[in-house]
Amino acid sequence: MDVQAFEADLRAQGYQVITSVEQPPGYAMGEHVHPFDACALIVAGDFTITVDGQAHRYGVGDVFRLPAGTVHTENAGSQGVHYRAGRRSKEQA
Repeated sequence: MDVQAFEADLRAQGYQVITSVEQPPGYAMGEHVHPFDACALIVAGDFTITVDGQAHRYGVGDVFRLPAGTVHTENAGSQGVHYRAGRRSKEQA
């Protein structure tokens, strides 16, 4: 999926904020939650999200979705990661 189509899809699903996120190689964040639904398209590098002990690796072209309030960890791969992300408040879901 290309970035323009992804962003159009996000808007159609009620995502109010669309942003770019870049994390350096080796980036890691311990368990935390977001107060918004997140949906992201990986455009460079790779990213691993772990929920309930299950790690899921996302590479270029993959899309991940994370509902608001989901406890998770985040890790960027050896090349870091760059993704386009949409954020949607729970009221808009």
